Amino acid sequence: MAKKEKESKTNKKENSKNKKSFFKDFKAELKKVVWLTPKQLVNNTIAVVTIVLITAIIVFVLDVAFEAMNEHGVDKIKEVVESTTENTATDETTTTEDNTTSEETDENAQDGETTENTEESPETTTDNTEATQQ
Repeated sequence: MAKKEKESKTNKKENSKNKKSFFKDFKAELKKVVWLTPKQLVNNTIAVVTIVLITAIIVFVLDVAFEAMNEHGVDKIKEVVESTTENTATDETTTTEDNTTSEETDENAQDGETTENTEESPETTTDNTEATQQ
């Protein structure tokens, strides 16, 4: 046990020496630092604040410009696209209706009837009777 006590005493002495030497080294390093003069500090602070303000103004102007372009440009393009889409949709419905009408006409033609024949039935009937009589 005597050895352990001696070792712990020596460790404590070394720790306290390390702490003292740390603070001495820290103080020595701080003396090596080149500190700004008050005039340099003011000049650098003004430069930083000026650059930040200029950057903020540029970002603000760009934001306003892009917002204006969005309102006047992109929205109008959207309206044009939507109107052409609506026109295309109306044209497709009209085309679909035309196709169904022509399909109905084809079915009637296969049965031997056409829309023209039904409208002109008195003449067609006389033509048909004359053809059968001959």
